[in-house]
Amino acid sequence: MRHARRRVVKRVARLTAAGGLICGTLMVTQAAMATEPTTSPPATRSSVLAASGTGNGLLTELGSERTAGTWIAEDGSPVVAVTDEKAAVEVKQAGARPKMVEYSGDDLKSATEALRTAPRVSGTSWAVDPASNEVVVRADSTVSKKDWASLTDLAEEIGGSVRMERTEGTYTMRLNGAQPIFGTGGRCSIGFNVTDGENDFMLTAGHCGPAGSVWFGDDQGRQEIGRTTESNFPGSDFSLVQYLQDAPSNQTNVVSVGDGRGVRITSVGEAAVGQRVFRSGSTSGFRNGEVTGLDATVNYPEGTVSGLIETTVCAEPGDSGGPMFSEGVALGVTSGGNGDCEAGGTTFFQPLSDALDDLGVRLTGLPQSAAQPTAAADGSSNDDSQGAAAPGGAEPGSVEPVESIGAASDLLDRLADPRNVGPGLLVIAGSMVALAATRFIRTEQDRQAYRRQYSGSWN
Repeated sequence: MRHARRRVVKRVARLTAAGGLICGTLMVTQAAMATEPTTSPPATRSSVLAASGTGNGLLTELGSERTAGTWIAEDGSPVVAVTDEKAAVEVKQAGARPKMVEYSGDDLKSATEALRTAPRVSGTSWAVDPASNEVVVRADSTVSKKDWASLTDLAEEIGGSVRMERTEGTYTMRLNGAQPIFGTGGRCSIGFNVTDGENDFMLTAGHCGPAGSVWFGDDQGRQEIGRTTESNFPGSDFSLVQYLQDAPSNQTNVVSVGDGRGVRITSVGEAAVGQRVFRSGSTSGFRNGEVTGLDATVNYPEGTVSGLIETTVCAEPGDSGGPMFSEGVALGVTSGGNGDCEAGGTTFFQPLSDALDDLGVRLTGLPQSAAQPTAAADGSSNDDSQGAAAPGGAEPGSVEPVESIGAASDLLDRLADPRNVGPGLLVIAGSMVALAATRFIRTEQDRQAYRRQYSGSWN
């Protein structure tokens, strides 16, 4: 009976050691695959951005006295607002669609400057709507009747280029990439992963926290993942959070959209009015809408931010900093807005290209050439199918599995991390030692058994 138990113990020990050897080998293999540099995907060829490039090129060529903005029509064609017949002919010859309007780009700019120099009223915003040839001023429910009357008087002084609208809800910063990060000021969302060539960072909203803010991957404050090194708010709304050296970061810029899936980002671009866009955030998840205005200004209670992208995408507290994109092209990060994802609302985004230029960083996982907009400002493009696809038919981009981002908090997490080769080698070494030990013990036990049998036979 005793010998039977010994045989069972030895057999279990050998099987355990062999299993450890196999497990360690698999860990090293997975780690080698995970750390192997991947080939960067080609930049997205976006017909919407190509059309936008054509329109923006015509604005530059004809000037703001003869034009008043551009947008993408429902059929995907670029439309340019013009103020004279000669400009309309030139727009047609360039392959775009002209629309005669009353106010020039200079007129609309003068209107926004007058609004900007007036006394600041919290809860208001304005943006140029090129399709209606107006500057649309909106005031939320917190704006008093007195302030509304003052704004209305100012709009009448400016003229017919300004349209006044009351909006429901209140303008708030969505504080509280799309995956959650937690700080002393509340919860925000990761936007995009960026690098300066030496260090890894995450880009998020500036109002999420000032320089020096500490960020965690869990709401218990146990998994520190990074600290804010630069923050821009108010004026703009973006900040840079440097990852801790031992905190894993996504080197491929796959934006989480929920259900274990993500959209691969392939390039950086500029948003276009009329374009269908997508947003992901840690509170309300994956949403879509349309760009309705550019160079928007919002008077949050905490401060004024200008140069934003105005959209019909909904957002809620905690979505701040989350990414906006379309067709795999990164466009901006969530700033704030009004409403929610039940009733709808307006959400504003910080343009990504402005933030990258100001911070001197680029998206990780992309070749440097892909970090630039896919359509040039002069309208040149490698895509010959301008207007081939309607903006409403745009898709978010290539969808693939994605893992959550977080710092390894204990030994088990580190051992399970496929990017870590060291634990796999340790498991292999330990298993080999265990196999050698069981072999030695078995040999020694066999030798002793032989001696006992020999002594018993020969006395």
